[in-house]
Amino acid sequence: MAGTSNESAKAEMIDLTKLSPDQLMQIKQEFEQEMTNIQDSLSTLHGCKAKYAGSKEALEAFQPEWQNRQILVPLTSSMYVPGRVKDLNNFIIDIGTGYYIEKDLEGSKDYFKRRVEYVQEQIEKIEKIHLQKTRFLNSVIGVLEMKQAQAAKLLQAQQQQQTSQTA
Repeated sequence: MAGTSNESAKAEMIDLTKLSPDQLMQIKQEFEQEMTNIQDSLSTLHGCKAKYAGSKEALEAFQPEWQNRQILVPLTSSMYVPGRVKDLNNFIIDIGTGYYIEKDLEGSKDYFKRRVEYVQEQIEKIEKIHLQKTRFLNSVIGVLEMKQAQAAKLLQAQQQQQTSQTA
């Protein structure tokens, strides 16, 4: 069984110099699209990380004298209602997809700390993939440019040969 997975890994290796310019262009376009998707994913993850970090910072800023303090409570991203801080040690946390949990102050801080760390791990994984794909894309572009230069030289040589034959 281990031999077959090793053989399939070898089968996936492609000698770029044996591909036609059209095939290289297709691979280049596919990788450019993948790179765009990866960049979008990284942007989303960085946004999530910033939100989690902001929530953690907000929790760390809570002061005991804020009891009964009037605040604006967000209902949506653009609608707020007035409210009062009643309990400084119990928080309702949105954990995604419409689910909420209740935690104390330290538990809430720990939750957001763990979320920031998890998202950072995912960012690092995707950045490694991005780097590998960038290297491969650069290889494809290099071989494509080499093949285009060879084709241009061949065309130029043919034109010079035709010019010398007609003269």
